[in-house]
Amino acid sequence: QVQFVESGGGLVQPGGSLRLSCAASGIRFSISHMAWYRQAPGKQRERVAICTSGGSTNYVDSVKGRFTISRDNAKNTVVLQMNSLKPEDTAIYYCNTLPSNPNYWGQGTQVTVSS
Repeated sequence: QVQFVESGGGLVQPGGSLRLSCAASGIRFSISHMAWYRQAPGKQRERVAICTSGGSTNYVDSVKGRFTISRDNAKNTVVLQMNSLKPEDTAIYYCNTLPSNPNYWGQGTQVTVSS
């Protein structure tokens, strides 16, 4: 059974930082391309950052230079370090494979950026 468990969200002031973690199970993690996605209230889910099985990364323009995705194949985890957070980063953040599998969505972790 495939399972992604996201953690690390919370309430942070603009300009602050958060570190999200995703624990994956049930997949061949080391050969899977992984990504972080987010869904803000009233908006469609969007892909934020990707990390290929080879370690290449890419980001949506709105987070470039502020977010960093990384993976630990020994621990089957993927991390999203978020710095210089802005109110528009407020969303529920999810991890999934790339491309995403609709059967794999977890509960996500809420990130709220507000003063």
